[in-house]
Amino acid sequence: MLTHEELLTTVHDLIDTRDQAGLIAFATEIGSSEWADILPTLDEEQIAYLIDALPGEELPDVLAELDPSHAADILMTMPQTEAADILEAMDPDDATDVIDELPDREAQQILIEMEPDEAAEIRELLAFPPDSAGGLMTPSFVAISPDLRADQAIGALRKISEEVETMYYVYVLDPEEHLLGVLSLYRIVLTRGDTPVRDLMVTDPITIMADADQETAAALLTDHNLLALPVVDHDNRLLGIITQDDIADVLEDEATEDIERLGGSQPLDVPYRRATIALLFRRRIVWLLFLFAAEAYTGTVLRHYSAEQVEVVALGWFIPLLTGTGGNIGSQVTTTLVRAMAVGEVRLRDVRWVLGKELAVGIGLGVVMAGVAFARSQLLHAGTDVGYVVAITVALICVWSATVAAVLPLLLRKLRVDPAVVSAPLITTLVDGTGLVIYFTIAKWMLNL
Repeated sequence: MLTHEELLTTVHDLIDTRDQAGLIAFATEIGSSEWADILPTLDEEQIAYLIDALPGEELPDVLAELDPSHAADILMTMPQTEAADILEAMDPDDATDVIDELPDREAQQILIEMEPDEAAEIRELLAFPPDSAGGLMTPSFVAISPDLRADQAIGALRKISEEVETMYYVYVLDPEEHLLGVLSLYRIVLTRGDTPVRDLMVTDPITIMADADQETAAALLTDHNLLALPVVDHDNRLLGIITQDDIADVLEDEATEDIERLGGSQPLDVPYRRATIALLFRRRIVWLLFLFAAEAYTGTVLRHYSAEQVEVVALGWFIPLLTGTGGNIGSQVTTTLVRAMAVGEVRLRDVRWVLGKELAVGIGLGVVMAGVAFARSQLLHAGTDVGYVVAITVALICVWSATVAAVLPLLLRKLRVDPAVVSAPLITTLVDGTGLVIYFTIAKWMLNL
């Protein structure tokens, strides 16, 4: 099996030499996910040649694997009739994501070129916000009447076997399309043929409203180990379903946003490879200016205690060590806690438990770090008294940093603020100034300054 780098080299060589036969043969050896990794590395000319060379049946699967904005850029280079054919071959939810990234005029023109029924499905999905359950769902599902017997249901399903291949459940609806129950395919097959469907179905299935947030849908599907999640309206009419592959994309996107925020940057909303210099600048400058302003109080603290630093020069030697330790501990706690909150392990009601756990860890870390800090001060010949000041300060900063980092994310979640904004740089900034106040307060008390 070829490595990622070997795949890239092979495709680039085939395109550069205009070896269409080689590309077609190579396309039979790799899947759509591999093509999705390769396309972002190609320039516009290479992509245009690749689209012309690849078999038409490959393109829908390849574009479905791409980031929707990238797939939309590729469709824009194609004739509208060809773009419409590709979108028709994609799953409706994937096609909707791509259409949503197109300029309005081009999107409407492509929809006009599509088959009316398929265009209508996409227009219905476009009515929901992209980050909602309705925007995530696919309207393709299998529905049967509760009045059927198991053998009759099997007969009906055989007529639509191609659709059933990608389905995990059968949905039982009344004539007005209200969801009455859910039935797994294997239960129909393994039961007696004369058993009524209404006796087999689960009558209180887990559902989600179409206007609910996609993160809520992801939590429901993963927490209950579902293969698909029904999406309903306020009258309990079944609108579509959300499957595991849809949730995988949501979890990846949310994890990416959290990581970017933890690094002190706003989410890019596009793959890094496609992010422009201007976009990267805009996403980072706001956070940097905020942190710069917040960090200014650290300088104020240092100026306030300038006399103490002049009187005992050795105190200044340990400022980087103290601020760095506090920031590092805060970052560790925040990263762990934000992740635990994202997967539903920790909620606001757990604040006392979380605080107790992190305080215990902080005390343990503080004891160890205090011993190391005292030894360091003696190696620098700072004196025993200064060594005690540094050691005590390190211990207190460890506890203080762990406390701040344990409580603040949970409080922000209560205030409906994304806890990921409590990034490593922000925790470092908060702890820097307060840690210095602790340091010089202890120094004044113990050294009689």
